[in-house]
Amino acid sequence: MVTLKTKPEDAKVEHELGDETFMSADDLRNYMAEMQMAKAMKSVDGMDRAGKAREELIKRLAEPIDLTPERLKDIVQSLRAKLRAAAQRGETELMVMRFPSILCTDKGRAINNADPAWPETLTGRPRQAYELWQNRLRPAGFKLSAMIIEWPGGLPGDVGFFLKWGETKRNLNPP
Repeated sequence: MVTLKTKPEDAKVEHELGDETFMSADDLRNYMAEMQMAKAMKSVDGMDRAGKAREELIKRLAEPIDLTPERLKDIVQSLRAKLRAAAQRGETELMVMRFPSILCTDKGRAINNADPAWPETLTGRPRQAYELWQNRLRPAGFKLSAMIIEWPGGLPGDVGFFLKWGETKRNLNPP
């Protein structure tokens, strides 16, 4: 009769458990910790990149652009195309600009509180956009509204400028 060994030799067991195709519980926990750390680092790197991009955007929007006749023509053509597309979709308003509330001298508080003097808090390109509406679009019957459209951490984040050209309120029971 042949005797079968049901218990492998200790050295062989250690070798098999240390093999890369089989991880011990400690190895698996360490691997999981390393993976979580790698994901966290990616997240932090992504947040750093997003933060840098936001800083660059703020820097760019804080500087007024030189509104040459050619530049103004390009802006107006682009705006007309967007307005036509919105009108074809049956819309009566369009967000025409989005910018960080840090570009307002009060960080967007006047806009949030619907203060009639909110335009006075605008700086840089948002101020130029408001003046373009005031000088060219308002006389053509367009309305402009501003509102805080993002609230990171419960504080005013981005501001949206909305150009309106249709009925915003309908009286369903005319006198």
